[in-house]
Amino acid sequence: MKNSTITYYTDKTVDAHQIIELFDNAGLKRPTRDEQRIKLMVERGNLMVTAWDGDLLVGAARSLTDFVWCCYLSDLAVREDYKKQGIGKKLIELTRKAVTEQSVLLLLSVSTALEYYPKVGLEKADNAFYIHRTI
Repeated sequence: MKNSTITYYTDKTVDAHQIIELFDNAGLKRPTRDEQRIKLMVERGNLMVTAWDGDLLVGAARSLTDFVWCCYLSDLAVREDYKKQGIGKKLIELTRKAVTEQSVLLLLSVSTALEYYPKVGLEKADNAFYIHRTI
């Protein structure tokens, strides 16, 4: 939606239903049919930056961080009809601001977003390793 006023928060409570609806709308592949798992993801993440258009959650950046060394931005989602308005970039900027320059900001990208992240200031890393989840 163009011409809407987006408000950003780092302290607003978000419930599992809101996140599920956002992830599904944004096309983010998450276990949204497992409400309990999503609820735990929200509860156990320790930094959530959200974007709102009134009472509608239009974007979220969910991270795990110690605020002084490392921040893993695990979920970045923007509603389909709100994309290309700078909301994702702003969510990343506010996440970075919250963890300060002492901390590295890391994320794993889906293949369809590989071209997006360099445009908003992230550098590609070729030195990462992981063990994939099994479920």
